Amino acid sequence: MIDAIVFKYRTGIPWTDLPEHFGSWKGVHNRLRKWAADGTWKRVFTALLAQADAEGDLDWVVAVDFTVVRAHQHAAGARKRGRWPASRTIMRLGVLAAG
Repeated sequence: MIDAIVFKYRTGIPWTDLPEHFGSWKGVHNRLRKWAADGTWKRVFTALLAQADAEGDLDWVVAVDFTVVRAHQHAAGARKRGRWPASRTIMRLGVLAAG
């Protein structure tokens, strides 16, 4: 079961393309969901971390990324479609010249 889950996430394949030797893809998917819901994965991860820490296999590295990504000017609140609201005052050139 774990091999099937690892294979799916390593390869990035859809669940329906899981090779038959792993069994039913629906069974694997349902087991993954149940284990996530009942906290099994959290307990496994915690136990593996504790074991690795006890054996001195952990080397913590923290990486912080200060990359700035700016939105395009049209993505920053510009009108998406349609005409401007009727409340906006628009003066025509002819009206301006006649006044």
